[in-house]
Amino acid sequence: MPDRCDGVRAVRVLPAGSEAADALRTWSGQEDTTLDLCGLDASGADLTGADLASGLLIETRLKGAVLTGTDLYRADLAYAVLDRADLSRACLVKAVLDEASLRDAVLAGANLGRADLYKTDARGACFRGASLRGALLLDARLEGADLTGASVQQTSFEVLLDEHTVVEGLTGSVYGPAHVVTSGARQELAGRALERWLNRRGATVQVLNSAPDTTTYYAKVSEGYRPTNALRSARPSMRSAAR
Repeated sequence: MPDRCDGVRAVRVLPAGSEAADALRTWSGQEDTTLDLCGLDASGADLTGADLASGLLIETRLKGAVLTGTDLYRADLAYAVLDRADLSRACLVKAVLDEASLRDAVLAGANLGRADLYKTDARGACFRGASLRGALLLDARLEGADLTGASVQQTSFEVLLDEHTVVEGLTGSVYGPAHVVTSGARQELAGRALERWLNRRGATVQVLNSAPDTTTYYAKVSEGYRPTNALRSARPSMRSAAR
């Protein structure tokens, strides 16, 4: 899993969107400021290895962006569009990806430990070798996603899967239930049934009996933006204190 960045403020390629480009220029030339790209179009930007920890990227468009090895620790990416973005080896620990779009994004080797993925659309995304330990995948879409060699540990896995979802080498433990779409029919699987479905496809996963109670805290960021689910927690005594 990737180490945290050491204050790197490199912008290799600026996006075509002028507002986002200006915001990145300003941010890269200052110290101790948090990047704010809320609602801007930064598609195509190359931020390889940049330190975007705690960045505000709510509703930001990052289609095709290069975020390889980028530090997005505790970053708020709620409602962001990251379709086809390259997040290989990125640090997304405790990041908020609620209702974000990650369609066909690459997250190979990324660390999504304790990240929030509520209603995240990750259809066709690549999570090869990624860590999803303690992550909250609630109503997330994983049809056609590749989780080869990924790891989970007490991960909330209330997701939508299909026959094209690859789980070979997926290891650890999850909470269900999940929903599986096969030949157009949708079926809920929990407990041993979900465990059998996963492990027959090459996973080594234990499905735990029941997930902890979930408590949701909402935070208003600024005028004009929807409240995020950044403080949603299946372990309120641990997660809300940590945030």
